[in-house]
Amino acid sequence: MAAFAVLIWHYQHFAYFADKPVDFVRDQLPLYGLLQPFYEAGSYGVWVFWCISGFIFFWKYRDAISDQSTRGWTFFVFRFSRLYPLHFVTLIIVAILQTAYFRVHGYFFVYQDNDVRHFLLQIFMASEWGLQRGGSFNEPIWSISVEVLVYVVFFLMLRFVTKSALMNLFVIVVCLNLKGQVFSCLAFFYAGGLAAIARRAIAPATSRFATESIAWSAVIAIPVLIWMFRLQSAMIDWAFLVTYTPILLFCLSSEITLSASAQKLVEAAGNMTYSSYLLHFPIQLLIALGFAASGAPIPFYDGSFFAMFVTSTLLASYFTYRYLEAPAQALLRNHLLPARGTTARTTAPAL
Repeated sequence: MAAFAVLIWHYQHFAYFADKPVDFVRDQLPLYGLLQPFYEAGSYGVWVFWCISGFIFFWKYRDAISDQSTRGWTFFVFRFSRLYPLHFVTLIIVAILQTAYFRVHGYFFVYQDNDVRHFLLQIFMASEWGLQRGGSFNEPIWSISVEVLVYVVFFLMLRFVTKSALMNLFVIVVCLNLKGQVFSCLAFFYAGGLAAIARRAIAPATSRFATESIAWSAVIAIPVLIWMFRLQSAMIDWAFLVTYTPILLFCLSSEITLSASAQKLVEAAGNMTYSSYLLHFPIQLLIALGFAASGAPIPFYDGSFFAMFVTSTLLASYFTYRYLEAPAQALLRNHLLPARGTTARTTAPAL
């Protein structure tokens, strides 16, 4: 859902000339009544995405890193093999397409700092480490660039400091008073981690039902109170999301029995998250080039065009994961990890 929110938020790119939208009327976009939250506040999906990442990483790696059953090299290879192949491929594709777009228009599509400096930052996934001058190339990777730094903190803290939930609280409180995307990422990542720790803690507890009931009551009551007191703007507030999202994750992570077909569908959707995140901008750029060649304006207010864009992005994401990401992960893990980890390497999840 977080990746879909960003996809819809970035739909406005079709209205851009250079780095600004022109004659853009947001409430005339396709399915605006249904997708208004995504059109208006889809960028906040990044915060939710970071929180989900924190939940998954603390659930999967908290004990494994702390007791050294997952070593630093293994953790690095798993992250590198998951993130870098598609990042590199889409970076090269966007570099080629932006060059073609610039030759036609005299400016780039949306993101303008497509020079050698920013290409090198992108190569090392450092596009949002404070060395950049602006958006460049496949710019949506910026949130992953930030998260890479958080992975380092996450590993070092668990390995050399503590796995106590108090550390999560400490990180969140410290980040409340600091500005910058890295600190926002840390806060949401560690907040999601708290939800994972809480979920594991109550799994064997006799108070599980009562705890889940209280959490679900909060999940339902908070939006109702916000609606009653007309505080909708608070729902995209940093403090609200860093508090509410972990509670929601805690509730949704309870054991749910799914049919085999439903389980496959959920897994496929999860596997497509990263690919849709990195593919939607190259697809937009390719579409923009196609309409430029035809001399026709992009009909981004048209519902059929919207459906074509979303459908093509999701289909491309599915096939990209299946035929590029998954094989690249297996190849890198088989070559970079010790032979004794063969079973773990070949059965590792998409994360």
